Amino acid sequence: MRELILKSMIKGLPNRGLKPNHKASIFFFLMLSLTGVFNLLAQADSVKMIQYTPDFRFEDGIYLSFSQLKNNNPIPKSRLITEVDYSDRDFFENVLDNKYIYFYDQFGMRQEIRTEDIWGFSRNGVPFIAMDDGYYRITVIGTICHFVATVTTYDTRYHDPYYYNPYYYNSYNRYGGYYPSTYASSEMRQYILDFETGNLLEYDVGSLEVLLMKDPELHDEYSQLRRKKKRQLKFLYLRKFNERNPLYIPVQSY
Repeated sequence: MRELILKSMIKGLPNRGLKPNHKASIFFFLMLSLTGVFNLLAQADSVKMIQYTPDFRFEDGIYLSFSQLKNNNPIPKSRLITEVDYSDRDFFENVLDNKYIYFYDQFGMRQEIRTEDIWGFSRNGVPFIAMDDGYYRITVIGTICHFVATVTTYDTRYHDPYYYNPYYYNSYNRYGGYYPSTYASSEMRQYILDFETGNLLEYDVGSLEVLLMKDPELHDEYSQLRRKKKRQLKFLYLRKFNERNPLYIPVQSY
């Protein structure tokens, strides 16, 4: 099949003006491209959907995008170009400690991407998401995922120009008006991830209600609770939703 396709494509090439070495280069490129295409088709034929359970292990590797997590198809260690020891327990953290990541794509072509554009990675079957210069384990996995991350927040404050503090030089603005100062601080925040779309939301009542709308019966039940009860039972209804709407992950069958 592959040979027939290649022959038909070669016959379709114009003969005039093409040197033998040019034909050889084109043939090699077509062969490489078709090999990648056939490999992808073969993989698609051998993929089956498995219902997620706490015992499930994702394929290890680096996610360039959320879709690679959803499809359980990261860039594996074997395709990463790095001097880091593959047996290093902190392999992914050390690889991602560089400005760029280099790897071979499914066609064997060398690629590069900025580390800041990486979506996350999976280590020992557990996915981690990139956020605010860190990587955080997705602790609850389901149709709605949940995790905790440390993020940097910024607060701008304005100082009264008529108040003088001898121990703080910038507290007085000799040109008049309030003098702005920005303060940075770190805080723990909770997030939920919609595994269908990849949308990332803050873990609050409003965000949870939006995702629960995919299950009208459960959404109606939650929406009838008092505001205080909604806050107290967020996690319970998240778990209920995942139980009623199980997550299925594609797995390569060898």
